Amino acid sequence: MFRWLANLWSAKPPRPGRGRIVRVVRGRYDAAVTTDDNRRHWANADGLSANAANNPEVRRVLRNRARYEVANNSYARGIVLTLANDVVGTGPRLQMLTEDGEANTRIEREFAAWARAIGLPEKLRTLRMARAESGEGFAVLTSNAKLPTPVQLDLRLVEADRVCTSDLKAAASGVDGIVFDAAGNAVEYHVLKDHPGDSTSRLFLEYDRLPASSVIHWFRADRPGQARGIPDITPALPLFAQLRRFTLAVIAAAETAADFAGILYTDAPASGEADAAEPFEPIELEKRALVTMPGGWKMSQLQAEQPATTYREFKNEILNEIARCLNMPFNVAAGNSSGYNYASGRLDHQTYFKAIRVEQTHLEVVVLDRILAAWFDEATLIPGLLPTDLGPFADWPHQWFWDGHEHVDPAKEANAQATRLANLTTTLADEYARRGLDWEAQLRQRAKELALVSELGLTPAQSQPPPPQEEPADAEDEAVAAAN
Repeated sequence: MFRWLANLWSAKPPRPGRGRIVRVVRGRYDAAVTTDDNRRHWANADGLSANAANNPEVRRVLRNRARYEVANNSYARGIVLTLANDVVGTGPRLQMLTEDGEANTRIEREFAAWARAIGLPEKLRTLRMARAESGEGFAVLTSNAKLPTPVQLDLRLVEADRVCTSDLKAAASGVDGIVFDAAGNAVEYHVLKDHPGDSTSRLFLEYDRLPASSVIHWFRADRPGQARGIPDITPALPLFAQLRRFTLAVIAAAETAADFAGILYTDAPASGEADAAEPFEPIELEKRALVTMPGGWKMSQLQAEQPATTYREFKNEILNEIARCLNMPFNVAAGNSSGYNYASGRLDHQTYFKAIRVEQTHLEVVVLDRILAAWFDEATLIPGLLPTDLGPFADWPHQWFWDGHEHVDPAKEANAQATRLANLTTTLADEYARRGLDWEAQLRQRAKELALVSELGLTPAQSQPPPPQEEPADAEDEAVAAAN
């Protein structure tokens, strides 16, 4: 080995014209060069791992600041609420896909009754809000003997602050609050018995060791190996602060200008002929009265210069940047679509609705399927609750339905739907799923309606409500429609 190293260092370069030609290629990236101009900008860049960068203290600070903004900033509160409502809506609906239609209806009915009893939609919306402002949501599968349903399974939400390890020896075996096995699977969660911010918390933080099979942990992993989440609105936290500071500064400037009704000034020189006047002496003015000024003095009313003409543009740009980290369009974040036309609204919402579908799918895999499996485990122990001739419930196919998104132009959407069905590029199941409806249930309901129409001797036209009267469009609406 030493001889090989000696030969390596003593090797002579080939002579010109003999052997292979060795070319040294040098390349660099401008972004990798540190200069006096970018030194401060990249000062906080580090090479920490995902879990080291998201250490307990960093996550605590981010959680507290995100909660503060959501609690005190109206835009932050509205954005988080809108996101939770759009992702969860009125709640997911289960559809079983086994060959036995009667068994499917029976299972769906029992699960829907249990979901209403535990308030599953409300808990899922809270879970989504917790992920936005705390970075992650935790839920513990537990038992509740007071539930009015045969299945006593319940879902208890746990705040991210309580999932931590106060024992240094136990913390060395995994990430804060979570213990992993050699394959990287979570095997145990440490949940504090009291919230660390509770005034009645114990001096020594005691925690329960819960198996991973009873804990649901929902967060977005932005980096490989990441075990804990940070708030979704983390990149927007400085922008929320700037938005509030700018608004308060504009209000303070406007109030300062409004506090002064006018000012006395003179064009005469310092030793001129103007009468003497006390500097900064206030003068009370009566309403609707003529006022005489001292000799050589004039009165000027202050002109309010706030809010400036750029105030609205600044707030819109900040809100647009805030909403970008959530894949939310500006008009949804601001609650204002006055500057949008039909085409712009549809285009901006495509990215948003795609992000919503991605989150719903993630929620199904991480949360809902786990809940359904736990519900099946307990329901199969209750005699007569579920059918017994369908085989192992792990093999029962199913899917989840979510609320559909309303179209801004129902007439155009109805025509497009009829065209897709006519040229066989879609199915009734897909079209009903767009609206968050079960196609089998809707067709059965339609069959009942048609049977009742026939029984009462009505024609289909008589059984339908009258079409709505369209309001005449003005010139601006017709111009926008022609442009699109």
